[in-house]
Amino acid sequence: MGSLAAVDQPLPPLRYPPARRDGDIVDDYHGVLVPDPYRWMEELESEEVKEFVDAQAAVADAVLSTCGHRGRLREQLTALFDHPRYRAPFKRAGSYFYFHNAGLQPHSTLYVQNGLGGEPDVLLDPNTFSDDSTVSLAMVGVSDDGEHLAYGTSASGSDWVTIRVMRVRDRQHLRRDELSWVKFSRIAWTRDGKGFFYSRFPAPKHNGAVLGAGIKTSVNLNHEVYYHFLGTDQSEDVLCWEDPDHPKYIYTPEVSEDGKYVILSVAETSEPVNKLYYCDLSALPDGLQGMKGSHGMLPFVKLVDEFEAYYALTANDDTQFTFLTNKDAPRYKLSRVDINEPHIWMDVLPEDEKAVLESASAVHGDKLLVNYLSDVKYVLQMRSLVTGELLHDIPIDIGSVNGISGRRVDSEVFIDFASFLTPGIIYRCDVSKETPEMNIYREISVAGFDRTEFEAEQVFYPSKDGTKIPMFVVSKKNIVLDGSHPTLLYGYGGFGMNMTPHFSVPRIVLMRNLGFVSCIANIRGGGEYGEDWHRAGSLSNKQNCFDDFIAAGEFLVSAGYTNPDRLCIEGGSNGGLLVAACINQRPDLFGCALAHVGVMDMLRFHKFTIGRAWTCDFGCSENEEEFQWLIKYSPLHNVRRPTEKDGGSHRRRRHQQYPSTMLLTADHDDRVVPSHTLKFLATMQHVLCTSLDDSPPQTNPIIARIDRKSGHGCGRSTQKIIDEAADRYSFAAKMMGISWTD
Repeated sequence: MGSLAAVDQPLPPLRYPPARRDGDIVDDYHGVLVPDPYRWMEELESEEVKEFVDAQAAVADAVLSTCGHRGRLREQLTALFDHPRYRAPFKRAGSYFYFHNAGLQPHSTLYVQNGLGGEPDVLLDPNTFSDDSTVSLAMVGVSDDGEHLAYGTSASGSDWVTIRVMRVRDRQHLRRDELSWVKFSRIAWTRDGKGFFYSRFPAPKHNGAVLGAGIKTSVNLNHEVYYHFLGTDQSEDVLCWEDPDHPKYIYTPEVSEDGKYVILSVAETSEPVNKLYYCDLSALPDGLQGMKGSHGMLPFVKLVDEFEAYYALTANDDTQFTFLTNKDAPRYKLSRVDINEPHIWMDVLPEDEKAVLESASAVHGDKLLVNYLSDVKYVLQMRSLVTGELLHDIPIDIGSVNGISGRRVDSEVFIDFASFLTPGIIYRCDVSKETPEMNIYREISVAGFDRTEFEAEQVFYPSKDGTKIPMFVVSKKNIVLDGSHPTLLYGYGGFGMNMTPHFSVPRIVLMRNLGFVSCIANIRGGGEYGEDWHRAGSLSNKQNCFDDFIAAGEFLVSAGYTNPDRLCIEGGSNGGLLVAACINQRPDLFGCALAHVGVMDMLRFHKFTIGRAWTCDFGCSENEEEFQWLIKYSPLHNVRRPTEKDGGSHRRRRHQQYPSTMLLTADHDDRVVPSHTLKFLATMQHVLCTSLDDSPPQTNPIIARIDRKSGHGCGRSTQKIIDEAADRYSFAAKMMGISWTD
C-alpha cells in the first residue's frame, strides 16, 4: 500500500539515465533540417528501449517513494471507489442487460434479468478473463431476439479486439466463433439473429509473418467489413466491403432498427465528415446466406459520396431516413431523405440559433428524445419524429447525459446522468404517457461523500484574442480567494470532443483532503459550441487551444484562486499535447504538469497506427504549409531553457524553470504510441537538466510513469486507476508543497 508517512521525505538528487543521441538522423522538411536524435526510441521492442524504460521507471520510483501523501491518497481513493456503480440498462426481447460494479471489482460485470422485476443474473464477468485483470471487455452486442451475446476483449488496453459469441440462456460459448484482428468496429446484428457485421484490418505482418505478442505500431490500412454467421469459422465470413483504392478509409456498419438495411459510414480521418452507403438486405436474392463463397461484395448504394458533412442514422420508415447532420449546420440538425429521391433532403429539426444538437433518439414509435448542449449544459426535449415539433421539455439538473437507452419498439427510456457532485442517477422515463415523467430507477451513492461540502460554478474568461471561454470551477464551499489554493486545471481542446460535468473520485479526494480547486476549461478545439468552435482550435488555428488554456491559468491566478507555484495542469492524449505545448510556451505559469499519453512529435505522428486520422485536426508535416504550423508548437521540437524574466504582474519566481513534470504513458498504447512520450522525456532531460551553459540546470523533477500491460486508457482495472491517481497526485502535492487538511 505504500508509506502512510504524513511528512514528505527530501527529494533525492536526481541522476537521469543517459540516452544515446544519434546525430546522424536529420530530416529535411521542405528545406528545413530537423534533427531526430532519439529516433531509435520508435523501436519499442528493442533491448535499448526496454533498458531506457526500466531506468526511467527507477527514477520515477525514487521520486514517488518520497511523496508522503501517496499512501494516504491510495487509502482515501480506495475507500471512495468502494461503492456500487451501474450503467443504464438496455432491452432486448423482454430481457434487460446492464453493467454493474460492486465497488472495487477490477471491471464491471454484465448482468441480465427477465423483466424489470426479474432476478439479476451474471451473464459475463470480465474479471475472469485474466489473472491480473489486464484483459478487459471492449464491446458487446446482444441479438434482437436476446438469444446471443457477441463481445470483444482487449488485452493490455490495446485497440485490437477479439470477438467471441455465447448463448444467453446457458452461457455456453459457440465453439468456432472467435474473430481476430478486429479494430475500430461495432457489432451490428441482423434482425434474424443469424449473425452480425463487424470491421477488421488484415493481420499485421513483418517480413511476411503474422505478428504475435508485443505492441504493433505500423500504420493501420485497408479496413474491411465482414458478416459473420453464427457457428462458423472466421475464414468463412462474408467480405461485404473493401476499397483497396482508398486504403485509409474506416468503415462502420449499422443495421436499421427495422432490420431491412445495413448502413455503412465511411470515414478517412477523425474529422466529423463521412460518406454514407446503404444496402437493402431484403433485396438480396438469396439473402446474406447466398453471399457465402462468392467473390462479390454487397451491392451498396452510395447515398452520400463526398466528405462534405457528418451523417448519423436516427431512424428510418421504410425508404425514408432521418439523419443527425452538420450539413450547412455547424451546431447540427435533423434532416430526412427518401432514398428513392436521394437529391431531395428536408430539414425536420433545423439548427438551433445557439445550442448544439448532441443526439437524437427515436423512441416509442414516432417520438424523438433530443439532447442539446447549451453553454456546456444539457437540455432534454421530447419532439415529434415526423415534424420535429416540441412536445415536452424534460427537466434535468446541470450535469451530463452520458447515455440514452431506448428503441422505437420500447415505451420506456433510460437516461444515464451525472455531474461534478452527483455520482450518478439512472432515470426511467415512460414515454407512452402524454406527459413523460423522469423517475429515478437507480441512484449511485458514495459512502463518505457529502455533496453539501462542495460547490460548482461556471465562469467565463477572456482568451488572448478576447474570445470568451467557459470554465467549470469546483471547490469546497466558501473558499477565500486569497491566491493560496492548490488548483488542478484540466483541458482537452480537440476533435470536437466536449468536456462536460462528470463525477470524479480522485478530484473529490483532492478537494476534500488537500484543499484543491478543480477546474475544466472548455477551450476551442472541442465541440461545446459546435463545429465552428472545433475549427477555431484546429489546423492553422491550433495555437488558440494553447492560448485559451494559458488564459485559463492566468484567470485563476488573477481572480485569486491560486498562484503559479500551486497551479497544476493536466490532460490526456490531445490534452497531453496541450499540457506539453503550454509548459513549453509558459513554464513560469505552472507549478506542476501531468501529461498523459500525449501526442508529442507533431512531425511523425501520422506514421504510426491510426495517427494518420488526426491530420484533420493537426495537419501533416508532408505538406509545407502545415509543417510550418506544426513545427511552431510541436512539444518535442520546442523544449528550450527558459530565460529569466519578470513575469509581468506576477511576482518574480526562483531562477526560471519548467514546472515539475510527470509524463504518463503505457507500454501497450497502440493509439498514441509510447515513443511520443519517451522521445519528449529524453529531450526535456537533455535540454533542461544538463549543464550546457552558465545557467543552472533544471532542479524540478521531470519523470515518467510508464504503466505495464496497459494501453491508451481504456479497459484499465479499478486498482490500476487508483494506483495511477495516487502516484500522480501525490507527486503534484509534494512538488507544490501541499499539506493534508484533515
